Amino acid sequence: MEPTPEQSPHHAYPDHWEADVVLRDGGTARIRPITTDDAERLVSFYEQVSDESKYYRFFAPYPRLSDRDVHRFTHHDYVDRVGLAVTIGGEFIGTVRFDRINEQGRPASAPADEAEVAFLVQDAHQGRGVASALLEHIAAVARERGIRRFAAEVLPANNKMIKVFRDAGYTQQRSFEDGSVHLTLDLEPTEKSLAVQRGREQRAEARSVQRLLAPGSVAVIGTGRTPGGVGRTVLRNLLAAGFTGRTYAVNRAFDEGLATLDGVPAHRSLGEIDEQVDLAVIAVPAHRVPEAVADCGEHGVQGLVVLSAGYAERGSAGRELQRELVRQARSYGMRIIGPNAFGIINTAESVRLNASLAPESPARGRIGLFTQSGAIGIALLSGLHRRGAGLSSFISAGNRADVSGNDFLQYSFEDQDTDVALLYLESLGNPRKFTRLARRTAAVKPVVVVKGARHSGTNPPGHAVPVSRIPDATVSALMRQAGVIRVDTVTEMVDAGLLLAGQPLPAGPRVAILGNSESLGLLTYDACLAEGLRPRPPRDLTTAASPQDFRDALAEALADGTCDAVIVTAIPWVGENGEAETGDGEVLAAALRGAAAGGPAKPVAVVHVEIGGLAEALAAASSTAAPRTRPTTLAGRPAAAPGAPTGAAPATATAPTGPGTEAPAETAGAAGTTETTETAGAAGTTETTETAGTTEPAETAGTAEPEAAEPPARPGRIPAYPAAERAVRAMAEAVKYAQWRRQAATPGKVPEFLDETTDEPGAAALIDTLLGTTPDPRGRPLTHDEARELLGRYGIPVRPTLPAPDPEAAVAAAARLGYPVALKTTAPHLRHRADLGGVRLDLTDEDALRRAYAEVTELLGKPAELLPVVQSMAPRGVDTVVRASIDAAAGAVLSFGLAGAPSELLGDTAHRLVPATDRDAAELIRSIKAAPVLFGWRGSAPVDTPALEELLLRLSRLVDDHPEVVSVALETVVVAPQGLTVLGATVRLAPPPPRGDLGPRRLPNY
Repeated sequence: MEPTPEQSPHHAYPDHWEADVVLRDGGTARIRPITTDDAERLVSFYEQVSDESKYYRFFAPYPRLSDRDVHRFTHHDYVDRVGLAVTIGGEFIGTVRFDRINEQGRPASAPADEAEVAFLVQDAHQGRGVASALLEHIAAVARERGIRRFAAEVLPANNKMIKVFRDAGYTQQRSFEDGSVHLTLDLEPTEKSLAVQRGREQRAEARSVQRLLAPGSVAVIGTGRTPGGVGRTVLRNLLAAGFTGRTYAVNRAFDEGLATLDGVPAHRSLGEIDEQVDLAVIAVPAHRVPEAVADCGEHGVQGLVVLSAGYAERGSAGRELQRELVRQARSYGMRIIGPNAFGIINTAESVRLNASLAPESPARGRIGLFTQSGAIGIALLSGLHRRGAGLSSFISAGNRADVSGNDFLQYSFEDQDTDVALLYLESLGNPRKFTRLARRTAAVKPVVVVKGARHSGTNPPGHAVPVSRIPDATVSALMRQAGVIRVDTVTEMVDAGLLLAGQPLPAGPRVAILGNSESLGLLTYDACLAEGLRPRPPRDLTTAASPQDFRDALAEALADGTCDAVIVTAIPWVGENGEAETGDGEVLAAALRGAAAGGPAKPVAVVHVEIGGLAEALAAASSTAAPRTRPTTLAGRPAAAPGAPTGAAPATATAPTGPGTEAPAETAGAAGTTETTETAGAAGTTETTETAGTTEPAETAGTAEPEAAEPPARPGRIPAYPAAERAVRAMAEAVKYAQWRRQAATPGKVPEFLDETTDEPGAAALIDTLLGTTPDPRGRPLTHDEARELLGRYGIPVRPTLPAPDPEAAVAAAARLGYPVALKTTAPHLRHRADLGGVRLDLTDEDALRRAYAEVTELLGKPAELLPVVQSMAPRGVDTVVRASIDAAAGAVLSFGLAGAPSELLGDTAHRLVPATDRDAAELIRSIKAAPVLFGWRGSAPVDTPALEELLLRLSRLVDDHPEVVSVALETVVVAPQGLTVLGATVRLAPPPPRGDLGPRRLPNY
């Protein structure tokens, strides 16, 4: 919306304040500045507000707004007077306004830093979180305009109003003056306010996905009149799955006399349906989608699944159509899956929704699946079905114009029917948020991710998101830091998902191997070593082993305290005639399940070769085999009866033993405050729950963490694999994840000493000076002295370096620094290239320095080309490199490696997201392959790793505090047995890039 000429020309309309938000009930709304064009909307809005709400707003009966009021509330300068509105369908449902005031409470201009604030929410929309969303956005606007405090006058009886401010998490002061409560709110964000904000975001976004997956009614728009076609296929799948809600077929081309189609009501438009439809599946050509969306919005549809293609995957014109589709849907408060989607599935018994093109609805299970590719979605559904695995939910997001993997993580975090979340992603719209959500979700349930388009450096067609330039290995390391199980292929995703969904997490890396094939056991043993596990020597049961032998051996292995997991290998028995006999896999499966059920909770995986029915029987919830009077061996030979019935209940999945069952403190909800309900009132509206006869508990500021303990007992499924490598790789991922869970139970922290030895204000002032009033968007590199000064503000000393343009200057520099010294060339093509002869060390006197200077200039060129410098020698140690940089997509990344060939040639570099904790720093230096060099490899002296960890934390703090620091390279950092020395540093400053994970919550616009 554009400003009118009546508004101050020097205060342009702030379109960056516009935002789409998800409200508490999962619907969407738009927040935008109020303009002079909104007079009629404001009057209409006010007429729909109750007298009680008006009284709380104005402290007196106020039935209607005067012309002067309307003018005042619609004319803003966007600096000292600001008004925001929440709209749905173009109409106001809530407003907020602030007016800058001075110490006496009178209207003022900058530099006054206090403002009076007031809210009003339409009664019909109270209870949806409108006021809390408005408070977040108006506070951000106020901070941008230099306002640091909000003041509000509240009637004493309006306790709910007071709670709105209190529950926001900001620091506040309260006093009673002249018959009203005076509130002052400090707008500086706090850990508590951030936790409140993220908790509300989590609940709202999870609810928005839940509304899509559990509708009470579904309309398929574009259902064909004849069998076949996308719409008719979805309708058929809905009916075949036994959807528990109401289903409608909609097509404007239906004959007027057509009453039903495939047994469901048929209509020409949504307006003909007597009830409100919750979910619409749109399967019409792209040019007809806007008409269908408008019909949905006007008739109260809550969400859309758009199967139609012809959008961003077709190029720039299609991308603009896609953006307009999202704008249109959100204007009506609807969220979208798609366009170009494959559909959604929810197997819950109370829903049974298959609104997809999948011909067969998967069995009910504990795996949630999200994919950005329809083709990959088909492959995953098929693979899971073949392996006997069930799903709790499935979303194929297509072009992912709205609902994304982040939304799915929000939903999975709360969904009690999901134990494992699997995601196939081709792009990350908000990587920082993804990492935060994945870390929180992974603290209570596994998150397995396959990332497509890893090496192309571009996004797939239809995905308009920032392109990350960091290497894929870095992306993988950062995901693992967040607890994400990153695998390379969809096959590995299914393998890991089956194990994690059906088996408890291992307590450690010790693996027992048993089976009836020595060769297969040895292959499994080798695979375990290659994956970093600690296998015990394989136990060969011989090819004559019966199911009872397998059961006894598995029970013994599970009872062994030196074993954390078991891998069973099985091949068909070879008969006396030399022919392989596949035997009865169900008998062996029953034996293995019986042993697993009776032993300690440890993960079990099976590697088998062509044993008919084994995988299916292991995957089954209970045995379907008929009871046998004489159980047989794999080849059908008589054997002793098993010690337990075939259908014995197997072990259930559990969380890791010991620590690791709690979510990290970072999780949303750490604040533990409550969010009140909304009642329109003076200076703020509190939200009320409009449930007759019931009282809804106050909403907590943070999301209650799902229990990370043992899930309800249910038949376990032992995963079976056709190759040893696949089973072992899945087990190795479970081991690493379980270790992360145990560590995440006690999160790392930033040591307090950093607060005492850093000069954040001084660094900020220096950065402002260096960037200037009109900084170059491309940024600027700092000189050596400028970099030393900035790093010194954070306790990172850089060894002095003096220029040596000629031999005399070199000698003078050495005399100033003190011998011994080093002579180094700093030309870009020679920097850090000691192998080319550009670095001479341990020069103990003037003669040695002059000889070295002559040799270097004779060998490599003139001093003006070489840019030689002199530096005092540092204590001997291990040469390392520490870097920090900001990637447009991933955010700030801290990196560490050994200098030279290990990091530059072999890529042996470790990475962590900023801000780094003490645990991150410790893990960072230990996660490179060459780490033993730091800890006394081959008899060398261990170096001062605590000093190195402190350096990493200081650099992390610098780039986190000052986003203008877009890159830092400390090279070389010599780590000695006592202390370390930073020999060189390069720093680049630039205007800070936008941060999509900070500020008030808002939906992204792709």
